[in-house]
Amino acid sequence: MARSVPPGDFAGTSPVWLREPSDANALVPVLWPRTATKVDGLLHVGGMSVADVVANVNTPAYLLDEEDFRTRARAFRDGFADYDVYYAGKAFLSVAVARWVAEEGLCLDVCSDGELSVALRAGVEPARIGYHGNNKSAMELRRAVHEGVGRIIVDSFHEIERVADVAAQLGVRQPVMIRVTAGVEAHTHEFIATAHEDQKFGFSISSGDAYEAAKAVLTHASLDLRGLHSHIGSQIFDTSGWEVAARRVLALHAQIANELNHAMPELDLGGGFGIAYTTQDDPAEPADLAARITAIVEAECHALRIAKPHLSIEPGRAIVGSSMFTVYTVGTVKSVTLDGGASRTYVSVDGGMSDNIRPALYDADYSATLASRSSDATPVLARVVGKHCESGDIVVKHEFLPGDVAPGDLIAVPGTGAYGRSMASNYNHALRPPVVAVKDGEYRVIVRRETEDDLLATDMG
Repeated sequence: MARSVPPGDFAGTSPVWLREPSDANALVPVLWPRTATKVDGLLHVGGMSVADVVANVNTPAYLLDEEDFRTRARAFRDGFADYDVYYAGKAFLSVAVARWVAEEGLCLDVCSDGELSVALRAGVEPARIGYHGNNKSAMELRRAVHEGVGRIIVDSFHEIERVADVAAQLGVRQPVMIRVTAGVEAHTHEFIATAHEDQKFGFSISSGDAYEAAKAVLTHASLDLRGLHSHIGSQIFDTSGWEVAARRVLALHAQIANELNHAMPELDLGGGFGIAYTTQDDPAEPADLAARITAIVEAECHALRIAKPHLSIEPGRAIVGSSMFTVYTVGTVKSVTLDGGASRTYVSVDGGMSDNIRPALYDADYSATLASRSSDATPVLARVVGKHCESGDIVVKHEFLPGDVAPGDLIAVPGTGAYGRSMASNYNHALRPPVVAVKDGEYRVIVRRETEDDLLATDMG
């Protein structure tokens, strides 16, 4: 008979940070939206029972706590009061969310023509939009310049020429920033660490390309060089990476002022602030992050004897990540015997890698809870998996769930606000789930569930 895995005895099957909970029904607050609670075992958010919401919208579904989103947006706005705060739309963007961002006084960062379309439909002031991307087409740039986008972050010498030509044709002087790589690799997954040299983004400082890019921009009267832009990675908890990056970026900032006689008024430090996906994560509050990062910049500016530029940041995950969670219905449950005689319970749900690709793509960890009832059963080591025809279709790799979890139960996975719906796909011809905003005891669908008609609309037979 396979043995269960007692606390601290994981036989190499689970990470050391995972511990059997004293109460499998309890929520770990840092993982969930601020209004999330359990009432007699039933998960509630925004004053509503999750079971009541999904009874109307079905599963899988993303539930977004509007008040939590707005609270986190305000925390960054107020914590970084002297900065421009750009919400990174790539994390999750819809017309409703873009409006919330504008209403809370934040700017918006987009990185595609589609994201720009959403922002404009939401009524976001173009001057408060930043436009990223390493391969913007001339058509995309023409639209951005025509609409009056507040800044374009240029990423290559080809793009410098494209933006300059478009701006000259339209008779405007377009503000731009130069994306630079500072050679800092943040403590994160290789594929989301974006400041080391061997990657597609930006101009290298160490090779001199970033300096040459500044020279190139300054040759065009149609371009207004506002500053440098640096992004060192994602899901970062330690500000030491920003310290190294700020030193190198500000040194280039000073060099451009001294040698090219151009004092750039701005500096963007990017985003990448981490959130809690599991109990091992300990994110800092925005005000604390602001104090530490500002101190770093001020110290470097003092050492270089230059004025501090106006700063901006780009949080996305840190605002929406924990504000949203995914709800699934359990379809099957099976116990699998592991090496050494331990066992793991496989809980299959009605979604998977089509609604959250991050575990398969980045080996990302998530948590889960039984959302539709309370249970007195002993917790068991479980793995929540999807319904797709892939062995890597894992939703939550390691979690303790009640031993009586059964078909028909609801399972909720927190922290899916960032990149869950944004990176969702139709793999296996799955229909992408809806996004349902919940607030003050009411819900509304802000992105509807796809239908078979949607799925077949582009299939020309």
